[in-house]
Amino acid sequence: MALVVICGQPCSGKSKAALCLAEALKDIESKPTVRIIDETSFHLDRNQSYAEMTSEKNLRGVLRSEVDRSLSKDNIIIVDSLNSIKGYRYELWCLARAAGTRHCVLFCDVEETHCRDWNKERREKDEPAYDDRIFEDLVRRFERPDSRNRWDSPLFELWPFKDGMEKSSPAILDLVSYLTKKVDSKTKDIKILQPTIATQSARFSEANSLYEMDKATQEVTSAIVEAQSLAMGGPVTGLSFGPNLPTINISRSVGLPELRRLRKTFIKLTGQSSLSGPPPPSDADSAKRMFIDYLNREI
Repeated sequence: MALVVICGQPCSGKSKAALCLAEALKDIESKPTVRIIDETSFHLDRNQSYAEMTSEKNLRGVLRSEVDRSLSKDNIIIVDSLNSIKGYRYELWCLARAAGTRHCVLFCDVEETHCRDWNKERREKDEPAYDDRIFEDLVRRFERPDSRNRWDSPLFELWPFKDGMEKSSPAILDLVSYLTKKVDSKTKDIKILQPTIATQSARFSEANSLYEMDKATQEVTSAIVEAQSLAMGGPVTGLSFGPNLPTINISRSVGLPELRRLRKTFIKLTGQSSLSGPPPPSDADSAKRMFIDYLNREI
């Protein structure tokens, strides 16, 4: 149905805005399926995620991938994050266009001084807060949304410090109306993004590849964990996954957290290489073969 991108300075009330919007949507008669995607969904620490450019880039990649997997014409996705870089908001807009859904931006407009005070209050209450260095860096790099940009339009604005924030706030109600209003040939104030043929084809191919890779790597990981359990933590050699596939040879005990990290890195590297080279494997055996070779090199 729609993608809602919430943006604003750190500690500007974005998470509360997301909850207010989700509650308001659940109160309407049609009861749409609503999902909030944020850092806490993946148990990510805000200070670690924004400590350096590499980790921040990885965070945006994780959120973008989850949005891409979750978008459909049957649900409303709310992205609760800083979304402070206009180039990143453009990438999210492209995902909405590829899915053929509505798209909008909800901006929590709060002055820096008030955001700084709220961050300090959270720290004093032992609630999740930003380190001062990270907070100031994020404030400095924030790129304010502009309704003249197609990826920032339509733009709904909230002023949490001045007006407070409830599910009955005017901006929230206007946004609910925009997200749920029925569209016909006479509707002019609601825009549903339309995918191009090239976008649709690429999206189908990529989704198919990601599904096969995710499933295949999970099967390999589970098999290694089971084999190590049977070997009482000893080395695993000659673990077979079928004909025409290489075997796994692990000379030391490898815990599940390490296997998950290697699996995540492999999927990420494969996706990155597909941007400039051949596409990721679209069948299970190819994905398994690549992942097994990767594990035998890394472990």
